[in-house]
Amino acid sequence: MEQQNFKYNRGVVVFPILIICLLWFIYFIEIKFGYNFNKFGIYPQTLSGLKGVLFSPFIHSSTKHLFNNSIPLFVMLGSLYYFYRNIANKVLILGLLLTGLLTWSFARPSYHIGASGVVYLLVSFIFFSGIFRKYYRLTALSLIVVFLYGSMVWYIFPTEERISWEGHLSGFLVGLIFSYFFRKQGPQPEKFQFTENKDFENLFDEHGNYNPPEEEPVTDEKLTVNYEYKITKEKNK
Repeated sequence: MEQQNFKYNRGVVVFPILIICLLWFIYFIEIKFGYNFNKFGIYPQTLSGLKGVLFSPFIHSSTKHLFNNSIPLFVMLGSLYYFYRNIANKVLILGLLLTGLLTWSFARPSYHIGASGVVYLLVSFIFFSGIFRKYYRLTALSLIVVFLYGSMVWYIFPTEERISWEGHLSGFLVGLIFSYFFRKQGPQPEKFQFTENKDFENLFDEHGNYNPPEEEPVTDEKLTVNYEYKITKEKNK
């Protein structure tokens, strides 16, 4: 199994920053020139609505909507590329596509936009990965995720009409499935192997009683050698 040393690299911060900047740039273009990119969102169960699988995460309805997604997206992307860098691209790209397709397959007939589906994908994946892998460092990360974003779980249910709970639920389910599917890839807990100590076992008999080894008898030859060594040592002082 793969062992991974968690080491910082610039991509952990640079990549999330680039993604966030791209989202804000697209929103700026939309506001500055009076465009409406909502038509590029996911419109369920229509052929034209499939384009939103790729484009919807980059489109937001308001500054508040974009701001609310920016912070958790930055944190989760940084966590993904720091702790799961060897599988991060697969989780992000495949997860984005499957989340969009699942949303397209059953959501209400309306345009579904925003990066919140990806946020739920990452939160779910990082949380459940720590549990499935039984790796104490990643389990600790899971607890941090719960502390920061545990309240988000309520938005996978139809609580508000204007919120795409279908996209949230899709991301959550895909993240859960991926965390189990990729549990053997990426960082793994250390495996300790214990070897038998034959010398220790020889100190006991078959009934478990202490049986110290017999001392080697001292011969006249050894006494002579030790005596000569002692005399030589005293002359050299």
